[in-house]
Amino acid sequence: MTDLGRNPAGRLSVAERLRALRREVPPDVGIVAVTKGRSIEECRAALAAGLHDLGENRVQEALPKMEALPEARWHLIGHLQTNKARHAARFHMIQSIDSLRVAEAVARQAGRKAALLEVNVSGEASKSGCAPDEAVALAAAADGLLELRGLMCVGALAGDPTPGFLLLRQLREQAQERLGKLLPVLSMGMTDDWRQALAAGSSMLRLGRALFDQ
Repeated sequence: MTDLGRNPAGRLSVAERLRALRREVPPDVGIVAVTKGRSIEECRAALAAGLHDLGENRVQEALPKMEALPEARWHLIGHLQTNKARHAARFHMIQSIDSLRVAEAVARQAGRKAALLEVNVSGEASKSGCAPDEAVALAAAADGLLELRGLMCVGALAGDPTPGFLLLRQLREQAQERLGKLLPVLSMGMTDDWRQALAAGSSMLRLGRALFDQ
């Protein structure tokens, strides 16, 4: 059985970190444990702690972990290359739909897969995501192909991420009006900015170091 207490080195376990986070994170806000670079044992510890949603940035790293831990709900949170779309059906959710081309590739391989539209709210060239002024139209097009459940973004690397988070919330409201349906998921907030994301209305946090590192 996985030891949910402190490990011999005195580091906090995933379960202890999760309990601490839940004192600030409301129970209706989802947490995706970001397992990029983490071992299968670390992934297993997250599951044992009650974190059923695990997120990977790259398909090739996710596949062996999926084989080892099929009971997890796997989320793809990194950019999806269209030549990797054949694996889309294996994910619980694709959080990184950023173009109509990617949406079409996923739909061909996985039908109406649960998905989020990724928006580059900071305008930083290093980030994936569609441009904010394209988001509502792309959401409408993607919803015709996939089961669009909401929007996702990565906060600004420099400066205050709050304006970007508020922009994503505004775009979600506009997309809901355009589509005539609720988009319940607002996936924003990572280890360095999750408090700002919560204050801006996030319904799903993507946390790696906050759960796994000392």
